[in-house]
Amino acid sequence: MIPRILWVMVFQALALLPPGGASSAARQPNFILILCDNLGNGDVGCFGSSVHRTPNLDRMARDGLRLTSFYSASGVCSPSRAALMTGCYPRRVEMHVSGGNMAVLRPLDTRGLNPDEETMAEVLKKAGYTTACIGKWHLGDQPEFLPTRQGFDEYLGIPYSDDMTKDKFPDTWPELPLMRGEKVIEAPVDRDTLTKRYTEAAADFIARHKEQPFFLYLPQAMPGSTKDPFAGERFKGKSANGHYGDSVEELDWSAGEILKALEKHQLEADTLVVWTSDNGAVRRVPQQGSNAPYRGWGYSTSEGGMRMPCILRWPGRVPAGAVCDELSTMMDFLPTFARLAGAPLPPKVIDGRDAGPLWFTDEPARSGYDEAGFFYYQTHQLQAVRAGDWKLYLPLEKKTGLGNAKPGRVPAELFDVRHDVTEEREVAAEHPEVVARLTKLAERARAELGDLDRPGSAQRPAGSVAKPLPQVMKP
Repeated sequence: MIPRILWVMVFQALALLPPGGASSAARQPNFILILCDNLGNGDVGCFGSSVHRTPNLDRMARDGLRLTSFYSASGVCSPSRAALMTGCYPRRVEMHVSGGNMAVLRPLDTRGLNPDEETMAEVLKKAGYTTACIGKWHLGDQPEFLPTRQGFDEYLGIPYSDDMTKDKFPDTWPELPLMRGEKVIEAPVDRDTLTKRYTEAAADFIARHKEQPFFLYLPQAMPGSTKDPFAGERFKGKSANGHYGDSVEELDWSAGEILKALEKHQLEADTLVVWTSDNGAVRRVPQQGSNAPYRGWGYSTSEGGMRMPCILRWPGRVPAGAVCDELSTMMDFLPTFARLAGAPLPPKVIDGRDAGPLWFTDEPARSGYDEAGFFYYQTHQLQAVRAGDWKLYLPLEKKTGLGNAKPGRVPAELFDVRHDVTEEREVAAEHPEVVARLTKLAERARAELGDLDRPGSAQRPAGSVAKPLPQVMKP
């Protein structure tokens, strides 16, 4: 019997082979990473939704792999995107708060992703990739922080959230700008058109670069942060769940258009497509989004806030119809893509892990986080840790949430979030050894990454500007 580790090595090697096998000339795989905004686990048919029609995502799941213990590194937008781009916890790269100590970056923020950090796009460019970011950036709106300064050859999108308009942020420059490269080309942009325009631009990018390896990052703006999400005329009023459902169903259409573009250009076998969300659905009145079966909402360290739906599709490489419940995170994309592309990792420490053993074989494989732990930060504060089956909500004197301190001590709570996904049975008293082990992991994170007013020994500074300036419409 061949040992499992040899099978893993074989599958990892096969992942780099072209459709014709070892006898054909190998080519580097393309990567398409689609990131939705504030969309929850229970919003997609293949993850349990009975309200939204998502036939294209359901097809992706049938053709590929669903990750069911997949996490954002934050329940909030800017920090989660910083983690995705750098493979690091947001606190490591000081992107856990804005320059004004808020949960996300605002228009004309003094803070942005440090250009000294090596992003996923920069890693892949070193391996010969053409790169594009089409969509919502939200990692700094000043020139030195824009995608074109962070490894992307092309950029089309809005620099921050769709709700950051002049009625909320009077100093916004100008109102909700659409940018191409580093120029504002339209303001205010019609938010109803964003999903369609991003999708058309993505399909065009695929067509123009079909002969070379490419990385397409498609961070959609929807369902977004507004009370009533936006959708194109074709989808308005067509869902069973109001504006929110219209938006989700258009996002499903968009994913289908990307798959059609790959099929049209015969790129399916050469392209890994990843679809996920930056954080869970947020609390709305009336409630429209769903994080079921998980507890809690976006903008928090709950499972609902940070445990994301994720689908991977790569015909012939990723097993079809497979499910993996091992813990993995958005931070893993950078090291995994780098290994598949044959690119060196950044010289600075990262926190993500090569997820290839989880993705490319249906043989059992263990998560790299089982021993090291995975840490849930709410802005400055470490609030929970998971390792293996167990999630420990740490005892806190004062739990923070989006800048607001909640008075009173929060006790420790332990849940088996693999088997008790709704967190109905608290078992800290029954497993003191687990509490002790996860507490020790948490203390290690506090020492290295920091906690509240305690700096970490291995934190790196965010980018900053002394006086952010508004950009104006340019010809």
